[in-house]
Amino acid sequence: MRAVIQRVTRASVMVDGSIVGSIGKGLCLLVGITNGDEPKDIEYLVRKILNLRLFDDEDGKMWKKGVQDLDLEILSVSQFTLYAKTEKGLKPDFHLAMKSSLSKDFYERFLQKLKDDYRADRIQDGQFGAMMDVAIHNDGPVTIILDSRQK
Repeated sequence: MRAVIQRVTRASVMVDGSIVGSIGKGLCLLVGITNGDEPKDIEYLVRKILNLRLFDDEDGKMWKKGVQDLDLEILSVSQFTLYAKTEKGLKPDFHLAMKSSLSKDFYERFLQKLKDDYRADRIQDGQFGAMMDVAIHNDGPVTIILDSRQK
């Protein structure tokens, strides 16, 4: 699994002109799933995401608090394009991304784990498999890339 994590002041997802997920201050996650991902990959990413120290503390000291510490929100967006390859030309090849028939359930297990380990009411997401208009207001900018296979 791979996640691009962005610290945001706000973020939202629209599908067909309607907002399906929206948060204020917190983290926006772009999440990709690859062939062979297992429950341990979910465990690793959820633990890292919830505990990464990407926020200032009450005294303004940088990199001291995580999303859980400050009771912030998370917007998660499934994104198979995180596993694109362009080795044989200019057209992206997505064969490393898990097939959508399998990855939908896997992604839903990832979301459920986030909700179980944090607070369900603080987790929003997009719409799996849809063409989404994602608005990300990156704070910093701060962008971190995690890969469960490159620990």
